Formats: sequence, C-alpha cells, structure tokens
Amino acid sequence: MDPEKLIISGGNRLQGTVKINGAKNSALSIMAATLLTKDVCILRNVPRLTDVDIMTKVIRKLGVKVEWKEDNNLYIDSDNFNNYEAPYELVKMMRGSILVMGPLLARLKRAKISLPGGCAIGARPVDYHLKGFEALGAQVEVEKGYIEAKVNILKGDEIYLDFPSLGATENIMMAACLAEGVTKIENAAKDPEVVELGHFLNKMGAKVEGLGTDLIEIEGVKKLHGVDYTIIPDRIEAGTYMIAAAITGGDVLIEKVDPLLLKPLIVKLEEAGVRIELEKSLIKVTGPHRVKAVDIKTLPFPGFPTDMQPQFMALSCVAKGTSVIIETVFEKRFTHIGDLIRMGADIKVEGHSAIIKGVKKLSAAPVMASDLRGGAALVLAGLVAEGTTELSRIYHLDRGYVNLEEKLTSLGADIKRVKE
Repeated sequence: MDPEKLIISGGNRLQGTVKINGAKNSALSIMAATLLTKDVCILRNVPRLTDVDIMTKVIRKLGVKVEWKEDNNLYIDSDNFNNYEAPYELVKMMRGSILVMGPLLARLKRAKISLPGGCAIGARPVDYHLKGFEALGAQVEVEKGYIEAKVNILKGDEIYLDFPSLGATENIMMAACLAEGVTKIENAAKDPEVVELGHFLNKMGAKVEGLGTDLIEIEGVKKLHGVDYTIIPDRIEAGTYMIAAAITGGDVLIEKVDPLLLKPLIVKLEEAGVRIELEKSLIKVTGPHRVKAVDIKTLPFPGFPTDMQPQFMALSCVAKGTSVIIETVFEKRFTHIGDLIRMGADIKVEGHSAIIKGVKKLSAAPVMASDLRGGAALVLAGLVAEGTTELSRIYHLDRGYVNLEEKLTSLGADIKRVKE
C-alpha cells in the first residue's frame, strides 16, 4: 500500500459533536481473553483499528475463528484452536500481541511468542509477565527472539509486580483464571482497561476480586463460558478530542464517553482555563482564546495518563506562560518534541522533564509521526499552526484513532489524507 500523509491547514475553530469509539486497549485484552473458553464470544463496540486487525490475525493464526458482523461487532470462536505459536511477522507489529500468552498457557499449557514490537517509546520489558508465569509454575525460556513457556498445571501464587504494569497484570489475571487455587497480584495496575477485563472474565464465570485496587485476587475455576460484551469508550481518543477543542478555542460536545475515566485530564484542562461541562456519557469542552500554562507529571492510573502527555504538550506549546511536563512512565516518550520545535515551539528537555515556554503561534512545517500519541500531538499542533502542515508516517495514527480526519473535518478542521 502506498504511504499516506495528512495535509492540515491550521486556524479553524472546532465546533460540533463527535462520537467516541470503543477502547483499543480494552478490546485487545478482551480479544485475548476469549481464548480462555471453548464457547463463542460476541464483542460489541470494537474499534476498527490497525492494532485490532493485527490481534485478529494473531488469534486466527492460532486457529481461532474470528468474524466481523454488523460493522463493529466481533464473533470469536475458540473451540478447536490448537496452535500455541504467535509468529514474529505479526507480533513485531504490535506489543499487545503478548496478551495471548496467559490464555495460551491456561488453555494449551504451552505458548511460544516472538518478542513483541509496537511504538518505540521505551523499554517496556516483558519481564513482569514472565516472572508472573514462572510464579504460577510455568517454565519460561527466552532465546532466538522468542519466548517459550510450558506448564503441566498452573497453580495460584502470590505475585508482586515491581511496577504496576498494565499488560503484565492482565496477562497474569487471564492465566490465573484457570489455575488451581488462589493467585494474588500485588502492586497491580488499576487502569480502567484492567477493571474492564476483570468484569469480562467474571461474566465468563471467573472469580476475580479487588479490581481497581493494587491487590487483585483470582480464585481459579475449572472452565469459563462464552459471553456477549460491549467494549467501554476509549478515554485516550476522548481526551485527544478534548484537547483539540481546547487548543483551537473551540466548542465541542463529546458523546459516548465516561467522564469518570478522564478525571486527571479534566482537572488539568480546567486549571488551564478550559470550560468543561459533564453529563453521564457526555463532555462539553469550550476552549478560551488562549489557555494558561500548567504543569503535569505522568503516573500510572489514576494519575495523569502517559498516553495523553504528547497531546497535552502540544496544547502547552501555545499556552500563556511556562509549563513543565515530567514523564515518569516511558523514558523515550519525548520523540515528538523535535517536530514541535520545527513548528516553532519553545521546548527544552532536562532528563525526564520538558520545559515549554508558550508561544503566540506555531508555524506549519513538514513533520513526521514517530509513534501513535506523538503523531496525535502533531495533528493538534497542525490545527493551530499558521499555514499548511504535512504529517507523514500516519500509519501510527491508524493504530489508535478511527476515522481521525473525518471526525476532525466534521468539527470544521481543514484536514485531508493524501498519497505521498
């Protein structure tokens, strides 16, 4: 396929209504969890994204039947799958592929997974996953670019995570559901996607307690059954449109969203002078003529999400005053800074901190997405830059945003996708 780029002419104030799709990270872990049952599972509100397509290919390669129906619904039948190997050509494209490892160990007692790829935003070691599987009784070997694990019987144990890793918490939870006895995960991730996976597993017949806390307990059961489940809204997609409204001084109503999942972002936007009105599944965002500078520090949930840091940095570039953004989750999550500086931003990096002196205006420039959220930051900068911004390597954006340019166009942005 020919590479594509976005052409963005800045200066338009965004107004209107935008609907949020299902959460990418929630969909990926729940798709992996369907491997834990022989029954058919129906997943609704699944976002049609590149990452979801890759996960579909991964589980099909394992022998699972996957079918799209009624636009955003997935029917997954894991009855007769018997392949325990997820190949390099797929796993290298998306790190979330490793989430099939826990279900494979639980169902087939064996898993062979290529070391994963994805966005180049930091180390994100898989060690936490592997230590968890070893604690449950698996023998794990890493050689020639593959992780191979085998087990006779998975047995519950107490597992302490050095860092509250989202992926490791989910992977261990899934394996533990069919293990003998009780598993306790200490310092577990509290992210909404972990809570959602736990709700899905419990609906399948699992016994998971402590969701949303740092101690999750799983009592193993003999088998799980199929369910019909609706994926939650994507809080990062919603947050990106909130910042799009704020940065353009716009007036945007965001539908199909859970405001409770966006508290850290809402607090910081209000601090910056953005008006936010909340209802049960709606957020109305009205941006001022120019936002005020505020400081943020990324932290695991319920702290400020690292997945919103690049977008918030784009907003800070045109704020009144100086902001400090501290990144504590991923050490390489400043790759978008060089391109923001090309557009006229005043940013200095000191270790894990970025000091941003707000400028009155950004200028259009040819820029390149280096990862998913960094790419989103450059789109936001392009919306307010003087002139026409050309953003290449937009395949990164297709991993996390459904119909991004169509949605922004419906709000009044001048943005189009063209072949390079």
